Amino acid sequence: MNKYEIIIYWSEEDQSFIAEVPELPGCMVDGLTYQEALSNIEVIISEWIETAKELGRSIPKPKGRLMFA
Repeated sequence: MNKYEIIIYWSEEDQSFIAEVPELPGCMVDGLTYQEALSNIEVIISEWIETAKELGRSIPKPKGRLMFA
């Protein structure tokens, strides 16, 4: 189960919902609906972690809710 914070927002420029995981650099996807973006990011989180393991890179531990100013 994913424990990373996921941020989902609407992008006028892309005309789609964008989902990103701040703790995993470069981990972001889009979707035509909110649910599609959420579903897509869950797949990409798994792939991001799998790729990091294959490359011997460290995988950040989930920090829970992040604070932004």
